[in-house]
Amino acid sequence: MPQEILINWSPQETRVAVIEQGAVQELQVERTLERGLVGNVYLGKVVRVLPGMQSAFIDIGLDRAAFLHVADLMSSIASRHADNETPAAGSVSGAVVSPATVFKPIEKQLFEGQSLMVQVLKDPMGTKGARLTAQISIAGRLLVFLPQDNHIGVSQKIAPKQREDLRQRVQALTRDMGGGFILRTNGEDATDENLAEDVAYLRKTWSRIKGASLRLPAPSVLHQDLNLLQRVLRDMVLDNTHTIRLDSHEQFEMLRAFAQEFMPATVEKLQHYTGERPIFDLFNIDEEIAKALGRRVDLKSGGYVVIDQTEALTTIDVNTGGFVGARNFDETVYKTNLEAAQAIARQLRLRNLGGIVIVDFIDMTKENHRSAVLAEFKKQLARDRIKTGVNGFSALGLLEMTRKRTRESLAHQLCEPCSACVGKGVVKTARSVTYDILREILREARQFNPREFRVVASPKVIELFLDEESQHLASLSAFIGKPISLQAEAVMAQEQYDIVLL
Repeated sequence: MPQEILINWSPQETRVAVIEQGAVQELQVERTLERGLVGNVYLGKVVRVLPGMQSAFIDIGLDRAAFLHVADLMSSIASRHADNETPAAGSVSGAVVSPATVFKPIEKQLFEGQSLMVQVLKDPMGTKGARLTAQISIAGRLLVFLPQDNHIGVSQKIAPKQREDLRQRVQALTRDMGGGFILRTNGEDATDENLAEDVAYLRKTWSRIKGASLRLPAPSVLHQDLNLLQRVLRDMVLDNTHTIRLDSHEQFEMLRAFAQEFMPATVEKLQHYTGERPIFDLFNIDEEIAKALGRRVDLKSGGYVVIDQTEALTTIDVNTGGFVGARNFDETVYKTNLEAAQAIARQLRLRNLGGIVIVDFIDMTKENHRSAVLAEFKKQLARDRIKTGVNGFSALGLLEMTRKRTRESLAHQLCEPCSACVGKGVVKTARSVTYDILREILREARQFNPREFRVVASPKVIELFLDEESQHLASLSAFIGKPISLQAEAVMAQEQYDIVLL
């Protein structure tokens, strides 16, 4: 189905929306001060080697040291590619090795203070530092260059009968040059001239990286991956993409020059948007962003989906809500689950939810209903550019799946934990806070001998002390033999309070 890409640019932020059938299917946000690191190449310094975990922490100049596992330090990675396409630089995540593979212990390969060229596989997330690999891969428009390997691979998305011919073509173009290559999906119909141009670009980039590694001290940045505008052309433009509209004339000209040099087929799809309305207003995209930050997603039938994201996994719960339109309960459940399968697949893309995902569909008693919902879910997931895997329903009736995670979710990009509940999603009741305060006053009275105790808290807590909890407050005052005064502060959250000794 036809696809349109809208780009809203400002000096501080770039926002990209993919539109299909008049609805937003995918959102990406990149802030100038918070650009992702995936694909960047660094000259790092080993700060700690952990033999027990067969891992090391590497200083690459960030707030937290990055993490490198021995599997990403292998001297040979021919077995890890398995002819898979690498969608972006540095996106090969983890080695694929047989049980018989024996690693040389990491403590015999690295030592503290050692300089090492590394590439970011995963951005820092939450309390975790960036994930690194010592096996560099540089993505071009048609090919991925593997400077430390001699493997020639072809994307598995290309038909098997064409792969061997394409492999031979790439091999002929790169023979005796050193390094390996993987042909990307969009290189399927490329001419030898196009491929040769991509090879030249990738080798020039690698030469610049190697030169910088010899000049710069550790830690230093050797290479930065393309910005979001450029990655749109490299990774998001498909055959069914008919227009790419950008609302900045300056960035449009820069992007067009980039396209003319590296991706000429996309030039005719680029358009400079000059309309009076903000470009994202054309499809109410800001409203969609607001919805994507909420827990609840309403379905057209009256049912709804609740999405909760934690550091370890994402849970999704499906409910019938007000949907009672089907002939019987089984049909109501089935129709709701079918609609939810479509909505959940879209929300995964929209919110960029990754890692382990557990979906609690409404229990279905009929096996054919379960099979149909699972088939519909897999069909919708097939539209995702990000790799997904579905394990099917568990013994408890939960659907388990994974979605590759390489960057923060939309919520983690745009939001932060609530200062009142500190990310818990709940706060103590006012009554619970009053009892905390009473216990704290008693504790303080045993250690200190002030003239008076003053409680400074939220208006709701103070109101409770003046009304329902006034007797408990008076009893405590009599017990400790000190007056207790109250002061309401509107700026205080419900769980916040101070006890001032006067």
